Amino acid sequence: MRYKMNNSKVNWCPGCGNFSILKQIQSILPEIGVNKHKIVFVSGIGCSSRFPYYLDTYGIHGIHGRATSIATGIKLSKKNLSVWIITGDGDGLSIGVNHLIHLFRRNINVNILLFNNKIYGLTKGQYSPTSSLGVKTKSSPLGTIERPFNTLSLALGAGATFIARSIDINRKHLKKMLLASNNHIGTSFLEIYQNCPIFNNGVFDSFESLYLEQRQPLFFGKKCILLYKNKIKILIKKNFLKKNIWIHDIYDINKAFFLSKLFYEKKRSPCPFGVLYKSKRKIDTYDKFFNLT
Repeated sequence: MRYKMNNSKVNWCPGCGNFSILKQIQSILPEIGVNKHKIVFVSGIGCSSRFPYYLDTYGIHGIHGRATSIATGIKLSKKNLSVWIITGDGDGLSIGVNHLIHLFRRNINVNILLFNNKIYGLTKGQYSPTSSLGVKTKSSPLGTIERPFNTLSLALGAGATFIARSIDINRKHLKKMLLASNNHIGTSFLEIYQNCPIFNNGVFDSFESLYLEQRQPLFFGKKCILLYKNKIKILIKKNFLKKNIWIHDIYDINKAFFLSKLFYEKKRSPCPFGVLYKSKRKIDTYDKFFNLT
């Protein structure tokens, strides 16, 4: 079955990272094996939340921060639907964060895509819950005094069973993460770094990337990451002992916490992309038992 754009005019700014994300979502829909009449995209408020208008599936453009609540009701009433939640750092992590963490706790079988551009774009450039400390915006002309939310640590702490990160400019990796999210039984959470060329252009340009692969060492460039006596160390590859090398394990929640904090708390550290954590233990979903209550 073909999945295409509908006739709605795309109202994003030229160069917006949302175009790349939209293209990759369109590319995976024929591969997931679900009829388009059984797919629903639910969004809240923000630039990212216009997604339902641009996909040849069912969709609901909801109210601010409530996409998770609407999606919960849809999934519990129609369990055979593939439900996708589109939200952003403003929509999902400010007014909507209370609903988000309880969705993780319940482990409802839906997919959450959180587009993180570290700014409020639709309302023209105010700082968001993920904006970096000290950044100057229209609502913080002297620089923010708030520390940013660590999105993946928040999800881990709330009990999410699948956590991953990708970025708009790496189309191949983004598609891989979208498919992995879809294949997870339970709540999947994919944070997507997305550039806003108007109000926060280049915010993701100045860091090194660490791409995670299951059972592979954590190498980036000429450096490697070790976990030694519960402390993260970054060394030149030739300067480490083989026994101390960090092998990525998506089922290790303790190492996932270290990875989620890496880019936020350790200076000159790379930003991890890929699946940080997937619950090895099969955890029943909330929607499985809903009719039994």
